[in-house]
Amino acid sequence: MDLLAALIFFTRLPLWKWKAVPAECFKHVVPYWPLVGWLTGGTLSAVVYAAAQIFPLPVAWLLALTVRLLLTGCLHEDGLADFLDGFGGGTTRERTLAIMKDSHIGTYGVIGLVVYFLLLWQVGSYLPLSVLAPLSVCADCWSKAASAQLVNFLPYARTESESKAKVVYSRMRPTEGGLVLLGGGLPVLLLLPSSCWIALLAPWGIVAILIRLMKRRIGGYTGDCCGATFLLSELSFYLVCGGLLLCF
Repeated sequence: MDLLAALIFFTRLPLWKWKAVPAECFKHVVPYWPLVGWLTGGTLSAVVYAAAQIFPLPVAWLLALTVRLLLTGCLHEDGLADFLDGFGGGTTRERTLAIMKDSHIGTYGVIGLVVYFLLLWQVGSYLPLSVLAPLSVCADCWSKAASAQLVNFLPYARTESESKAKVVYSRMRPTEGGLVLLGGGLPVLLLLPSSCWIALLAPWGIVAILIRLMKRRIGGYTGDCCGATFLLSELSFYLVCGGLLLCF
C-alpha cells in the first residue's frame, strides 16, 4: 500500500482510481522513492531509445525529458524552483520558508531551471545512446536513494499543517534504509559499467552539502528541498558519468 501511495504522490498516473490509499501511507513513501524511479527512469530510458530510432539523439533526449515531466507533473522541478528562490532570496529562516511556500516563481527559480535543463540536455545529447538509455534509469533510481537520506538527517522545517501536501515523512527504519539502497543500487549493478561506479559518490556528496545548507538556513527540510535535492544529485550523476565516459 505504501508503494502505491508513492506512485500516486510522485506520478500523474490515475492510480487513485484503482484503489483508495489511507492518508497515513503517504508518510511512509520515502523507502519507495527508488522504486518509483524504476518507473520514471525506465520511462525516460524507453522513450529516448525509441525516439532515437527516428530523431537525432538531442531531439530524442528532449522528448524523453518532456515525457518524464508529464509523468511526474513537474513535481521535482517545482521544488527546485521554489528552493532556489527561497535560498537565493531569503535572508532569514522565516523569509526563506515564506518565499518557498509562495506559488509565484522568481528570478532565482527561472535562471536555475534554465541552467539545470541546459546542463541536463547537453550532457545527455553528447552521450551515445547505448550509454544514455541505461544511465537514465540508474541516475533516477540512485539519486532518489541518495535524496531519501534527508528525512533521517533533518527534521521537517514546518509543522504538518503548514506543509503544502499536508504530509510529513516518517524517518526510515534500518530495514527501510536497506530497501532504499537495494532499489537504488540494483539498476546500477545490472546496467552500468563498473568504470562509472565512482560516479555513485557524486549524488551523495551533493546530498551531504545540501543537508548542511538546509540545517544552517532553515533548520530542516521541506518538500521543495526534497525535489531540489533529487534533481541536483541526479544532475551531478549525469555530469560525472558523462565526464568519465567521454574522457576514458
